[in-house]
Amino acid sequence: MLGIFGLLFLLMFVRIALIQATGSAEGRDLAASVAKKHTKQENLSATRGKIMDRNGSIIAEDEQRYKMYAIITPEISKDLKEDYHVVDVDKTARVLSKYIDLSPAEIREIIVKAQKADRYQVEFNKAGRNLPNSVKKKIEAEELPGINFETQLVRFYPNGIFASNLVGIVKEEEVRDKETQLFTRKVSGEMGIERTYNDELSGTNGKLEYESDFWGRLLPMKDETIVPAKDGQNIYLTLDKMIQSFLEDSMSEVQKKYNPESMMAIVADPKTGRILAMSQRPTFNLKTREGLENSWANYLTEQTIEPGSTMKTFTLATAIENGNWEPNATFQSGQYKVYDATIRDSNQRGWGRITYLEGIQRSSNVGMANLLKRIGPEKFMDSLKTFGFGTKTGIDLPGEVSGKLLNQYPINVVTTAYGQGSTVTPIQMIQAYSAIANDGKMMQPYVIEKIVDPNTGKTVEQHEPTVKGQPISAETAKEVRETLATTVTSEHGTAQKFASEDYTVTGKTGTAQIPKAGGGYSWGKNQFLYSFLGSAPADDPELVMYIAVKKPKLGEKYVGSDPTSEVFNSVMDRSLKYLNVEPEEVERAEDVEVSDYVALGVEDATQELAAQKLTPIILGENGTQIVQQYPEKGEIVLEGARLFLKTDSDIIQLPSFKGWSLRDVLTYQSLSGHQFTIKGEGFVTTQSLPEGTTLDADSKLTLTLKQTDAKSTKKTKK
Repeated sequence: MLGIFGLLFLLMFVRIALIQATGSAEGRDLAASVAKKHTKQENLSATRGKIMDRNGSIIAEDEQRYKMYAIITPEISKDLKEDYHVVDVDKTARVLSKYIDLSPAEIREIIVKAQKADRYQVEFNKAGRNLPNSVKKKIEAEELPGINFETQLVRFYPNGIFASNLVGIVKEEEVRDKETQLFTRKVSGEMGIERTYNDELSGTNGKLEYESDFWGRLLPMKDETIVPAKDGQNIYLTLDKMIQSFLEDSMSEVQKKYNPESMMAIVADPKTGRILAMSQRPTFNLKTREGLENSWANYLTEQTIEPGSTMKTFTLATAIENGNWEPNATFQSGQYKVYDATIRDSNQRGWGRITYLEGIQRSSNVGMANLLKRIGPEKFMDSLKTFGFGTKTGIDLPGEVSGKLLNQYPINVVTTAYGQGSTVTPIQMIQAYSAIANDGKMMQPYVIEKIVDPNTGKTVEQHEPTVKGQPISAETAKEVRETLATTVTSEHGTAQKFASEDYTVTGKTGTAQIPKAGGGYSWGKNQFLYSFLGSAPADDPELVMYIAVKKPKLGEKYVGSDPTSEVFNSVMDRSLKYLNVEPEEVERAEDVEVSDYVALGVEDATQELAAQKLTPIILGENGTQIVQQYPEKGEIVLEGARLFLKTDSDIIQLPSFKGWSLRDVLTYQSLSGHQFTIKGEGFVTTQSLPEGTTLDADSKLTLTLKQTDAKSTKKTKK
């Protein structure tokens, strides 16, 4: 027996000696195995790229929130001076119920259930997630043992209803990482920009490795291994937050007043193709997702319409370009025969024999049919193709459709001349009209300004204006604008409601019949698609806008141009003044090309600006050198314009803001690094802190703006 025990002891001794010598057992590296058990990993979440407007205002970004959890095992506090677990369950439940959406009884049940299951920690479901920092701080101030917080990122849309169908949304979920077996945040775009540019916006998660004790606590004097996260790329849109806000506010008011089936609107810069605002109804709230179930598609690019009389813009342009336009020639209005079909004017009887100019002003269908006869059907259809109809614009958005030009039968071509039968998209109307507003050059619409890598600060993609073609000459474009301006000013004009006190508006109204699902068209005052396609100022358009309102409830009091003009007039007028576009009666100053002032001394820069008759605005008291300027080198401004110069000093002393436009105020705010409270629209009338005040972190400046005559200089041009 002793021999057997001796043999076993000898074998055990040999085994121990072997393990000590090799450091392994059964082929496993024991040191590595122990290290693995005590080496912890944590995921470092990458921040998803921001979506911003062209001026850097946030449209979508990741926001830091907090997830609350409770450590409930007493073992973690063993041999420690402080308690690190929940000690008083009833008190904890009672206090936490003041800050999260659970009752004391519900919180107590969660904790007690986890204690009975011998759990280490427990979370508080949805009520304990996405907590803002303000709530976290209040809970921490209660000094509840065992209550802890974990940082988490959530996608945040600060503006609510704001180009929602363009921007899109994301799906956020927690998934287990295959490598680390830890749960990590996964975000994927579900629609709009968030989906189309998901790869660019998505970052790459990092990880943290460290050695811990049994409870997962970091061991002192031990090294950490960090693989940093790589944040997603930031996308700057061509949208302008202020113009987009003007559009959203106006559309919401019209929606409430007329309760239409749907609405669509786009505001663009015709000289570049940049989309400055884009919206639709129904839409949804980006922040709450309210209304999402009724508004998934982007109507402006993914849905076709029969445009109605706005299409007459391009029939007119084709006639002028081909030498077929004689404004003082006459035709018999009322009706026009195409084989066995009869084309009629909107009032069914016409206005007798009238000129073609009056026909445009009255929006005569018969006038367009007669004009088509002068042009010729083949030339007309070829012209529409050069305006981009029947093909996609190529806008940098998904799901764009092309529409269809009908020419199978003669009647198809005739009805196309006044906007029925053939189909288009709103974005095609904007692209085509850019040729009218931009002296014949048709600009491709786009919504992505640039993509920037925040990890390096480098621009990885820069979108530039693209000329899609020149369907008409500059002379033709000018004559089209002048002719369409008479639809606003003429006593016969259908667009009289679109007149502005400050700017000459040019454009064309539309009243389109809507196809029924079973064939034929709807008819009746409340059954049409009402629209307007126009620009201002007429002589040199800065903005072009398309607005369409489908089946508004007009009742006895209103007509179709009421809802469309209420949106167009409000948005166009406010946007032009926001852009510092002078009312046309103001005498225009001379253009000045901006020089490069960066790295110049402050005194030299101000003297040079004075010689150029520009107004220097210096940010950084007692600075010696210019480090930043706006507008930038090469931009064109008018004499007297404000030019903002940031020096190498951080001391900001306030100027007098009286008479400043909103755009200038926002520029100053951005360069100063301070946040102001801005009330109203138009131009600054009062400021809460006097001129010469030195700003500090606690300074609170309020600027009040009111709509007045635009006395400041015209906007900068690129």
